Amino acid sequence: MSQLSFSDVEMGAKRKQTRRDKFLAEMDKVVPWARLSALIEPVYPKGKGGRPPYALETMLRIHFMQQWFALSDPSMEEALYDMQSMRQFAGLSLTRGGIPDETTILNFRHLLEEHKLATRFLEEINSMLAERGLLLKQGTIIDATFIEAPTSTKNASGKRDPEMHQAKKGNNWHFGMKAHIGTDAESGLVHSVETTPANEHDITQAHKLVHGEEQAVFGDAGYTGVEKREDTQHIKAAWHVAMKPSKRKAIETESKRMSKTVEKLEHLKASVRSKVEHQFRIIKCQFGYRKTRYRGLVKNTAQIVTLFALSNVWLVRNKLRPIG
Repeated sequence: MSQLSFSDVEMGAKRKQTRRDKFLAEMDKVVPWARLSALIEPVYPKGKGGRPPYALETMLRIHFMQQWFALSDPSMEEALYDMQSMRQFAGLSLTRGGIPDETTILNFRHLLEEHKLATRFLEEINSMLAERGLLLKQGTIIDATFIEAPTSTKNASGKRDPEMHQAKKGNNWHFGMKAHIGTDAESGLVHSVETTPANEHDITQAHKLVHGEEQAVFGDAGYTGVEKREDTQHIKAAWHVAMKPSKRKAIETESKRMSKTVEKLEHLKASVRSKVEHQFRIIKCQFGYRKTRYRGLVKNTAQIVTLFALSNVWLVRNKLRPIG
C-alpha cells in the first residue's frame, strides 16, 4: 500500500462534502469505465522506448471532467493542481506520478477525435442502458438547438470560424452551429446526434435522427412537411409534428369546438416533446456548455457527442447507482 500524502490526509479529514465531491462520487459509480476504456485501449500509446504514458482510465476521467466542468486544456491542468477532489477522482497525486500537463491532455483529446471514439462512447453507453432496460425503441423525439460560436476576429486568421454560419430565429440572430438530436420518447435518452452549421434547416437532418424501429416520431413545427420529403419515405413510423401557430389561429377563428379538440391534441404532443428539452438543459446548464470551444465542426462535434453520452448517464444516474 502506498503512503498517503498530506493532501490525501487533509481530504479524508474534511467534514463537509461539496457539490463537486458529491457529483464526482456519483459519476465514479455509474459511468462504465471499463467498457469505455476497452474502446480506447487498442489505439492508446504503449510508451515503448520512451516515457510511460499515464494510465488510460486516468486520462479518460480527466477528459470527462473537462466536459462536466467546461474546462479548457490549460484550465484542466490547473484544476488538477488546485483541487484534491479532482486528483482523487483521476487517481493522481502530487507526490506520486505527477500531474499530466496541458499538452498531454490535448494529445489525448486529439486521439479520441482522430479515431471518432465519441460516437462509440455514445453507442457503448446506450448499449449498457438498453441492457438495463432503460432505453426503449418505441418512439423518437427529434429537435435541434443553437450552439453559439465566438464572433471575435481577434485571432491569427483575423476571421470568424468559416465552418460556422449565422441564422435568425424570431427576432434574434445566432452565429455558430446546430446540434440535432433524436431522443427516446419514453426515457428521454439521446440515441442519435448530428451537427450542422446554424443556417441548416432542422428538417434536413430528420431522417438521420431515427433508428428505424420506432412506431412514432415527434417534432416541433419546424419539421412541418417532413413526411413528404424524399429522404424520409423509408421511415414507416407515424409522424406527430406540432401544428404551426398560424394554422391553429385559423382553426380557432372558424370553429371554437374544433379549436378545443386541436388544443388538447397539441398539448398531448407537446407533453411528449418536452422530454427532449431536458437533454439541452443538462449540457447547457448542468455542464455549462453554452459556446463552442474549438474551431471547425469536427472537434466541436466530438465534444457535443461526448456531452450527450454523459448526459444520458447523468439523467438516469439514480437507476444506475448500485444498491446500498
